[in-house]
Amino acid sequence: MSDPMRPRASLRTAVVWEVLQDALDRRVKATGRESLDVLDTGGGSGNFAVPLARLGHRVTVVDPSPNALFALERRSAEAGVAERVKGVQGDAHGLFDVVERGGYDAVLCHGVLEYVDDPADGVRNVVDALRDEGVLSLLAAGLGGAVLARALAGHFKEARQALADPDGRWGEGDPVPHRFTAEQLTALVEGAGLRVAAVHGVRVFADLVPGVLVDTEPGAMEALLKLEAAAAEVAAFHSVATQLHVLGETRGTGGA
Repeated sequence: MSDPMRPRASLRTAVVWEVLQDALDRRVKATGRESLDVLDTGGGSGNFAVPLARLGHRVTVVDPSPNALFALERRSAEAGVAERVKGVQGDAHGLFDVVERGGYDAVLCHGVLEYVDDPADGVRNVVDALRDEGVLSLLAAGLGGAVLARALAGHFKEARQALADPDGRWGEGDPVPHRFTAEQLTALVEGAGLRVAAVHGVRVFADLVPGVLVDTEPGAMEALLKLEAAAAEVAAFHSVATQLHVLGETRGTGGA
């Protein structure tokens, strides 16, 4: 898996990485501690965990896949941060069978909410892992991005189906059980008792632009990254983003 700071991966992760790094920097200053305890639910092979460990944080990754955890172990060792990364097998539903309740300064819930039976319960569960002052980084599939992608591929009936379906699914063959609007995600975060500090659209353009254009046009990658960053904060683009990122903070945590 690619590092968030590598160019190609940056098209998918740059916005989330910048928001998350800024939030953690603020927590470091607020706590007076140089490193934080971070929980990455569904963190897989360490796309975020390893770079966070490089910054000096202690990261616990919970993932149901033994293969992903094996890759995490190998990757963290190669990066020289094995002592700061711990992988445990588990999922969001049984989270506190494997990690401590209320033991983390930050929780990442990226690409998890789409697959839990009850998204509201899933958010409440990961929020319970936070300390009294902490931050939640929530990344989930956006409804509008899927509708737009199906329509641009000529699958107009599927696009309409996704738009009308309560879970945002375009059909029986859809591999994603749930998709969300920005309003739905912020409601879930607020319903779990957190304050919404920021909402960003992720991959607004990256999945729509032909790869050959990005790879062959001089400066195209950098220009697209800057466009993604600029559009991410514009509410109008949240409705067409492939993914949506919500940063939530406990009520006692300082403002964004």
